Amino acid sequence: MPQSTKGLSTAITRSGPLRPRPGRLLAPDQVVTSPETYLRYRVERLVGEGGFGQVYLARRVGRSPTVPDVVCIKASRRIDGWLREAYFGQVLEGQERAIRVYDAFPLALPDGLVYCLALEYASLGDLRAFLHRHSKGWPEKTARREIAAILEVLGKLHRGQLLHRDLTPLNVFVCEGRRLKLGDFGLVRQQSDQRGASASTLNPLNAPSDILEGTVPKWQARDDVYQVGQLLGMLVKGDASVRVRTAEIRGLPCSDHLKEIVYRCLGERRKRYQTADELIEALRNPPAQLRTGALRSLKGAHVAFTGILTRKRREAVAAAKRAGAKVHGSPSARTNVVVRGRPNPLQAAGRDGGRKLLEIKRLRGLGHRITLLDEKTFWRLAGRR
Repeated sequence: MPQSTKGLSTAITRSGPLRPRPGRLLAPDQVVTSPETYLRYRVERLVGEGGFGQVYLARRVGRSPTVPDVVCIKASRRIDGWLREAYFGQVLEGQERAIRVYDAFPLALPDGLVYCLALEYASLGDLRAFLHRHSKGWPEKTARREIAAILEVLGKLHRGQLLHRDLTPLNVFVCEGRRLKLGDFGLVRQQSDQRGASASTLNPLNAPSDILEGTVPKWQARDDVYQVGQLLGMLVKGDASVRVRTAEIRGLPCSDHLKEIVYRCLGERRKRYQTADELIEALRNPPAQLRTGALRSLKGAHVAFTGILTRKRREAVAAAKRAGAKVHGSPSARTNVVVRGRPNPLQAAGRDGGRKLLEIKRLRGLGHRITLLDEKTFWRLAGRR
């Protein structure tokens, strides 16, 4: 052992004489001491392992008014993730739905430094393990409430121009009372502008396909939203072993409104909720109902069609053009009239949850005025000269 490491072992902390098993950073019954708080922790057993390092169940030795009896010790050889998690433990202090960081300290061992965090213990495990054990979806009301609570933590990051980038069921933890808490901030990055942060380092689990395929170069807040949409769908479905596909959203055991939310989170990137705060608003406040309106003439209107019409679509397009309207294939910011036929039974989110209808709701939310016409009214207006 180099002389500098020997000195560091004494100066930083003392550990028990026990040696870890090969591949393990800490050993059962090993006692580690924090030079920051002077608290001691007795390691009990390994509870998790991943790219971040290893997590051990541990008990506090002695008394403390701020650290509970049972904690998790997260140990890693890498200083970068340790520094980020220690820092965000301070940034998110007071956020009830963020896993608390009680202590952060380096530990000198004969084979080198190990960086440790004393974290809040989630007694029911991570979300994927919890759903695997119970194999039952959560009631919609509970899922909405718990995801909105997680989004409060994410919203604080987004307002500070920070991106989480690792919102997977392995990093969302279930505490007593089925209360969800967000942990693992090792991949959080600051974005220097609205274009986002580099997507070169990420966890492929739950990452959007366009990020994985490299078709977009930057991770943005709406990509965090995609991951939260996955978590929401998994909660309702009761399975976090595989990601939720858009084709299966219509079969989720929840309301059409919640299906709309999940679909928008997982759908086309530019149409997702842009921030955590936008998604919280959607979860807590249903959109206005799509009601048909009135119109005197189609002349000069920008028209789009949706649903199943009683006549062929090309006949309706021709009639709209004869009446002086311009026809769009899909609703856009220029569209001000949408003709609605019979709902397609295969659309994503119920009667009002077709792809074009969801786009109308999104555009209306941005302030665009769009008049919805039923087919009977359209043909009456189209027949006028």
